[in-house]
Amino acid sequence: MALDDMTHATYDAPEKELYEIGEMPPMGYVPPKMYAWAIRRERHGEPDKSFQVEVVDTPTLDSHEVLVLVMAAGVNYNGIWAGLGVPISPFDGHGAPYHIAGSDASGIVWAVGDKVRNWKVGDEVVIHCNQDDGDDEECNGGDPMYSPSQRIWGYETPDGSFAQFTNVQAQQLLPRPQHLTWEESACYTLTLATAYRMLFGHHPHELKPGQNVLVWGASGGLGSFAIQLINAAGGNAIGVISGEDKREFVMGLGAKGVINRKEFDCWGQLPKVNTPEYAAWFKEVRKFGKAIWEITGKGVNVDMVFEHPGEATFPVSTFVCKKGGMVVICAGTTGFNCTFDVRYMWMHQKRLQGSHFAHLKQAAAANRLMVERRIDPCMSEVFPWDEIPQAHIKMYRNEHKPGNMAVLVQAPRTGLRTFEDALAARR
Repeated sequence: MALDDMTHATYDAPEKELYEIGEMPPMGYVPPKMYAWAIRRERHGEPDKSFQVEVVDTPTLDSHEVLVLVMAAGVNYNGIWAGLGVPISPFDGHGAPYHIAGSDASGIVWAVGDKVRNWKVGDEVVIHCNQDDGDDEECNGGDPMYSPSQRIWGYETPDGSFAQFTNVQAQQLLPRPQHLTWEESACYTLTLATAYRMLFGHHPHELKPGQNVLVWGASGGLGSFAIQLINAAGGNAIGVISGEDKREFVMGLGAKGVINRKEFDCWGQLPKVNTPEYAAWFKEVRKFGKAIWEITGKGVNVDMVFEHPGEATFPVSTFVCKKGGMVVICAGTTGFNCTFDVRYMWMHQKRLQGSHFAHLKQAAAANRLMVERRIDPCMSEVFPWDEIPQAHIKMYRNEHKPGNMAVLVQAPRTGLRTFEDALAARR
């Protein structure tokens, strides 16, 4: 809902050069300066070192861009990568003097470029993180995710959500679910849209009712949405967890069954084929496969494997997937040197599919499920502005709770659902 339709949300505020975190400028007034958690090349390292608060220039807009007042933001692993400068430094891509991480946000449209027609000042939005230049054949009749100009906002661009304001392309905006708080709205878009494309975006292996999907990291941000999407589509999700304390959470999302990977010893790179080490590994993998059969039925391998750990799990994924099935992978959180026994790939005609975020139509379809309350954001933890580095440290050390993490930016406290709520909370 646009705030220019909400006369009860009017308020008095002075025009200043810089506002404190949580302090609201006059609606539509863009201050010259803003606070941001900035990363610089010379301090690459763990998040408590690489992230530092700085006063920087508020972004200026081109004709198709929108400036958003960030109410809350989501925490994702690409913020850790940006801080570490691993696997690559974001500065090698965009070349800006500093980098503002953050690829999820909820907020309010604060200014629009002169060619923006679908959004206006006061609209409450969430932001999807895919950008492109819009002028090549993939963006016009193909798949924008294949565009040579495709980039991820807040990782491959210097201007993410860990700041009071962020500038984005107008096509990145989606309506904010009004039943969610600012922080709940901020935590889900990247992981939900990524999971949506992985499951429904790669013809002819789109998920179909009755199919079985193995979901790694089932209690995490990606996994929790994969479980819900599979369940909503009439499929059967088999979730893999790293501890029994996560079983109830994953089953509560709608999984058909859960497997604790700590009960098996077949993780890491593939041993050399036809060695004793390979034989021991193979025995454990077959044991893992039988655990899947206890859920799907004897001899019934999974139609799809939802992969993102990478190095530690990839050899197993390519084995347990059925003939003609698909292993779809979007990340490598345990490492990038993936190995597998290629005989089981070519002779069983399995598909290996890379998947990267989502284009606007897929992101919008995923967001509608959230707006219609068919998907829960699974928000686990919320951190205040001054603990953004600590939130990333928890994720880096795998100490975070199941689900998705959020941080407050301009929202003064948790539990607020409207801009008027935020104004009242500051009085």
